[in-house]
Amino acid sequence: MSVLSVNDHNFQMELRSSGTTLVEFGAKWCPPCKVLLPILDELADQYGEHAAILKLDCDESPLTADQFGVMSLPTVIVFHHGEPVEKLVGLRPKSLYESVLDKYVVPAK
Repeated sequence: MSVLSVNDHNFQMELRSSGTTLVEFGAKWCPPCKVLLPILDELADQYGEHAAILKLDCDESPLTADQFGVMSLPTVIVFHHGEPVEKLVGLRPKSLYESVLDKYVVPAK
């Protein structure tokens, strides 16, 4: 699996209403967001079919970022059944993202 880029137009369509989705809200100019990208790739590989891993550029898609109250980058929001259930602001260790996802899915490790 790979990280899917989404925008204001396709965000709701790509959000898994019946499962779990991790969304990274970032920007191209944001250094911590760049550090987070390989972690997102690893999470996409690890969680495979059990969770979708998405990234959204807040400069290109400000409506969705505003809708979820994103004020700092990166912000990661985990959705379960289409509803936001966890919000992590700032760059965090991979293990924290794993522990949050593990609450909602069984990883494909």
